Amino acid sequence: MKKYLILYRPFLVFLTKFFLTYLVLSLIYQGYLSWFDENSVDSLTKIVARNTEALFSFFNVNFLAKEVPGVPFIMLLYNGQYMARMIEGCNAVSVMVLFVSFVVSFSGKLKSTLLFIMGGSAFIYVLNIMRIGLLCMGLYWFPEQESLLHDVVFPLFIYGVVFVLWVIWVNKFSLYAK
Repeated sequence: MKKYLILYRPFLVFLTKFFLTYLVLSLIYQGYLSWFDENSVDSLTKIVARNTEALFSFFNVNFLAKEVPGVPFIMLLYNGQYMARMIEGCNAVSVMVLFVSFVVSFSGKLKSTLLFIMGGSAFIYVLNIMRIGLLCMGLYWFPEQESLLHDVVFPLFIYGVVFVLWVIWVNKFSLYAK
């Protein structure tokens, strides 16, 4: 048994760091969510919706994020037409928790680890804002493709970017980088 623990130590350290980081960050986030009524929208989701509206308004796109009291979502409108509802899962916090957990599990120097986590999370946040607006536009122009856009194209986009960030992290900044 000891032989296998020594042989697989790097992998076991990776798994331990990953799952502990993921567990701690997930518990913190769930604690945050517990402050909100089940028929309301949490503050982070509201911020993401407002930032999406602001970004697309900056480019003179007719996009509106409308809060409705007593419901757990935000209505997203494009060209005055209701296109989607934004719920807590749309704010990309869970994606950022996954991203951070992986980076920590392949940690490098403290400064580079923290900078990569902050920069990568900010990048994911901005991409998520763009994803939400572009998804609404896609639903407007291609309503028959809702399932493909929502369930395949845009998740592939956001998780694909996270995967690329992980590859960059491991190959350029982690302790395993050459």
